[in-house]
Amino acid sequence: MKYTQLGRTGLKVSRLVLGTMNFGPQTGEAESHALMDAALDAGINYFDTANVYGWGENKGRTEEIIGTWFAQGGGRRDKTVLATKVYGSMAAEGEPWPNYDRLSALNIRRAVDASLKRLQTDYIDIYQFHHVDRQTPFEEIWQAVEVLIQQGKILYAGSSNFPGWKIAQANETAARSGRLGLVSEQCLYNLAERRAEMEVIPAAEAYGLGVVPWSPLHGGLLGGAIRKSAQTGRTATGRSADALANSSVRAQVEAYENLLDKHGLEPGDVALAWLLTRPGVTGPIVGPRTPEQLASALRAVELELSEELLTALDEIFPGPGPSPEAFAW
Repeated sequence: MKYTQLGRTGLKVSRLVLGTMNFGPQTGEAESHALMDAALDAGINYFDTANVYGWGENKGRTEEIIGTWFAQGGGRRDKTVLATKVYGSMAAEGEPWPNYDRLSALNIRRAVDASLKRLQTDYIDIYQFHHVDRQTPFEEIWQAVEVLIQQGKILYAGSSNFPGWKIAQANETAARSGRLGLVSEQCLYNLAERRAEMEVIPAAEAYGLGVVPWSPLHGGLLGGAIRKSAQTGRTATGRSADALANSSVRAQVEAYENLLDKHGLEPGDVALAWLLTRPGVTGPIVGPRTPEQLASALRAVELELSEELLTALDEIFPGPGPSPEAFAW
């Protein structure tokens, strides 16, 4: 496994991030534990989760599964850089109640303690804001974060799904009070969805945030969706199905799969390897449901893409260009 520093911090993390969103809803506890063991054995030390994972009446279940894995010992917690998120409501289903969601100081305090209990650990390495909270000023958010850092409950703060100007606002506010600010940004970014290149990634680079792309295969679209559909007779679902319903996107994906066939490469491997070539990217989040999917993701770290291939990929999936040129002269 290859490692890099997370943004401007001294924290070393693997170039692949283990996403755990499937743990619980799609992958049972024993299988989830086996995947985490395999990831750690392969050198992946950066694990990502969120307090709401498990979803619906099972919110928090994913953190619980990680917690029972940590409880097995063997250095699991010490070897893992653990990231979780706060924002979504953790109130009981059908019982909405104020202050159980968003980024108020009260909810941040309540949510971090609940996550620590589920995760069976006494600290979180990277505590991430899962979404922008337009109702809470950053002065309040950073004050709450500073208390958690002083208490030893978290080490760093990160963001997820922030626009570029919110990254700037968050870190300018932090800087005025001498705080470190955001150190990472998780955003939707892949070959088929490159709008983050306009402002989010430039802002992250300017403020020293490590970029951690989620959905690197765009819901399976970039993992050989058309080829797999032809081989199995099963149609694509979710984000992949919605994209393929667009004739121009389908043509792009066909060209992508045909290009990689000529090079003897797997589409999913190339989609991950491409992200690893992008400026500012720490590593994509991969969410394997099986050991085979994990093995496929690991191949991408060692895959070197030629300049010729990178140029061809840009021709198939052109980026929007930087801001403001992307939408102005």
